[in-house]
Amino acid sequence: MVRGVNFSHQQPVIAITSGEPSGIGPDICLDLAGADLPVRIVVLGDKQLLEQRAALLGKHIFIQSYQRDTQPKKGMLEVCHIPVQVPVRAGLLDVHNADYVLQLLNRAYAGIEQGEFAAMVTAPVHKGIINDSGIPFSGHTEYLAAKSDTPLVVMMLAGGGLKVALATTHLPLRKVADALTAELLTEVLIILHRDLQHKFGLSQPRILVAGLNPHAGENGHLGHEENTIITPVIKKLQQQNMQVSGPFPADTLFQPFMLKEADAVLAMYHDQGLPVLKYASFGEGVNITLGLPFIRTSVDHGTALDLAGTGKASSGSLFAAVSSAIEMCHRSKFE
Repeated sequence: MVRGVNFSHQQPVIAITSGEPSGIGPDICLDLAGADLPVRIVVLGDKQLLEQRAALLGKHIFIQSYQRDTQPKKGMLEVCHIPVQVPVRAGLLDVHNADYVLQLLNRAYAGIEQGEFAAMVTAPVHKGIINDSGIPFSGHTEYLAAKSDTPLVVMMLAGGGLKVALATTHLPLRKVADALTAELLTEVLIILHRDLQHKFGLSQPRILVAGLNPHAGENGHLGHEENTIITPVIKKLQQQNMQVSGPFPADTLFQPFMLKEADAVLAMYHDQGLPVLKYASFGEGVNITLGLPFIRTSVDHGTALDLAGTGKASSGSLFAAVSSAIEMCHRSKFE
């Protein structure tokens, strides 16, 4: 059970998990030092690692250890210290630090659960190295859903004037059609509709739904899912006064004349919708997990191991994710 935070009586505290220690997560988190934000920012990570990365990047950052009841000094980077398991070298993965990455998420979630943090923003993790360590892990979205006992969450990316949600997330392409059921699609659309209302302030969100198959199935000649699953679900939800329409062919859906009448698009699978959004906003987009009983946003990029410690990583997406979390904190009503 996630406790509510009364934002009218205290400044919201947002937890930033610094992600894979050998990637650019620590680099971009350092850019939060001294940022003029209307919230209190706490970076979760190894304090010594952040100091070492700052030195490597030639950044003069002043770090203050996080204490819940003590306000940080102006210009300081507040860090909740969680130690790495083994020393870190920028760009070089180590399976021994996989558990450390999950400890960051666990600490952020514990703070959310206790009402200590109003939201969490996550820097990128490396799924492969976590799995190589023997810990099954398919992504932040699924991990946080399991932690919070949330039966279904929806991944949505926002940026470049677009909001694109996914009916299925990290599945091999050959499994997508089998995973797509009327029950799943109905629940996804209800979650998307509800969170667009409560977290984005849209009273009557307009949602466009992509078809699964080329040309949205071509009336059954290129696949049956549109006729047997997607269209019936859309009609049922329209009868419940939801402004949802489709299914539309994905290759023509993302055109300005279509999108100008929409607040969000629901794509059927990961690489159907996200390439368009990332083309429009890569490096400035935000990954948002809908359906959770708390606010979680993330960057729209990976660990970029080749950029770690070079000074070439951009923190634009992190700042966008923080801004989105702030907006949702002030908009949402917590019970």
